[in-house]
Amino acid sequence: MTLTFGRRLLYLALGASCAALLAGCSSYYKVRDTSTGREYYTTDVDRSGGAVQFKDGRTGNNVTLQSSEVTKIPSDVYQQAVTSPSSGK
Repeated sequence: MTLTFGRRLLYLALGASCAALLAGCSSYYKVRDTSTGREYYTTDVDRSGGAVQFKDGRTGNNVTLQSSEVTKIPSDVYQQAVTSPSSGK
């Protein structure tokens, strides 16, 4: 089956639209350890009982906190936080 130029263009546009939608579906979070005040940034938080588990966006380490505050943040805030040096909090 040979695709016409118009069909190829249509499929390309549909593929680009789907990719853009999937990229826009990511969520970003700031997780604050309420016992130390330290802040972490992540794209996924798993809640298990009273604890939260996530992968730290700055270090790549897996973190589990018993006492935390999770806040959804915009992607630009996340990007700035994970690319800037840690404040040591």
